Amino acid sequence: MIDVAILGAGAAGLLAAKRAAERGRKVLLLERNKKPGVKILMSGGTRCNVTHDGSPAEVAKAFGKRSERFLRPSMLAFSPADMIALLEKLDVPLKTEPPHGKVFPRSDRATDVLAALVNEARAKGATLRTEARVLSVDRVDSGFLVKHEGGEVAASRVIIATGGQSYPKAGFTGDGYGLARAFGHSISTPRPALVPLVLGQALEGCSGVSLTDTRLALAPVGGKLLAERRGELLFTHRGLSGPAALDLSGELTARTSGVVRDATGPFEVALDLLPRVGHEDLQAELARKSSRSVATLLHERELPRSLVRALLLHATVPEERTLQEIRREERAAVVRALKDLRLPVTGTTGFDKAEVTAGGVVLDEVEPATLESRKVRGLHFIGEVLDVDGPVGGYNFQAAWSTGWAAGSAV
Repeated sequence: MIDVAILGAGAAGLLAAKRAAERGRKVLLLERNKKPGVKILMSGGTRCNVTHDGSPAEVAKAFGKRSERFLRPSMLAFSPADMIALLEKLDVPLKTEPPHGKVFPRSDRATDVLAALVNEARAKGATLRTEARVLSVDRVDSGFLVKHEGGEVAASRVIIATGGQSYPKAGFTGDGYGLARAFGHSISTPRPALVPLVLGQALEGCSGVSLTDTRLALAPVGGKLLAERRGELLFTHRGLSGPAALDLSGELTARTSGVVRDATGPFEVALDLLPRVGHEDLQAELARKSSRSVATLLHERELPRSLVRALLLHATVPEERTLQEIRREERAAVVRALKDLRLPVTGTTGFDKAEVTAGGVVLDEVEPATLESRKVRGLHFIGEVLDVDGPVGGYNFQAAWSTGWAAGSAV
């Protein structure tokens, strides 16, 4: 009999193992993959955006009102500053990248973060077993019996840290949801979040083009804006990615299945490619009499040539048209293309490309301070298996660190 079996050696599981083991608990960490921390290694383009430099209250607030209330106790117990201090203590120097407050290892290597956390958990006494997918968890008189590929173990307490369904090819297939249901827990339907958008009409020739400051909104076709995000944007061969698109994707998947349906879906995105410039100022610039071409003016606004070409094609304005030649209706079309470009969005690239999973174990059934089940004593849920998802920028990792620490402190 061991004290704690932790199912999943990702961000949340590793923190829970470290914390429980340093408190003298006998801990077994079971990981289905060949290596622990697969998502840690993948995150931030292998750089690992470990957290955000905001206060606990600011970081919790970014998850929305419902999740904010749930996360606040664990965020206060183990804050972004605490995570930064832990990694610095483990000889992983960090840096904060303005203007968004993202925190990365100075080395820009996710491997440094993972190695430090695995070594720390082991140094505190936790045992890590890989290629040990959990098959079932059953309640027994003395606690729980965990059956996995390779054997079984009896544990006084169980922490489920199996993650969600994003990146199924990396082994994330929603195993924790079935385990939770077996104990009577409700699951809010999982859906892809922080995932690229697929457009019914991608801008021709713009794949790979990125902009540092855009405003992106979601709306029913021909309707009022439902939600908007501002930030970096990347055009892809299928649609849109980058922080602004990823953050907006949750608004779409909350209203749809989040998968591609057809080229004329009921939603569209509205792009403002020059959010720092007002409509009137842009109109005035285009109305000036000059022998410069419209394309030249837009290049001077630091818009890439391929994007300018696509936008003018969309507005049906010839590239060579000069400012003094442009007609009033053409000026209006160019302004619309720059400030309110409407493109049909048909869905997302799905779980295969989603950074996190929205949905999961319903929060009302879990104690916020301890992450213990309100249905089954001794059973805890942490990290992405919970119905919690936040924006790009280290927020989701911090939720994993904080809930993992809180559960490790409670078992």
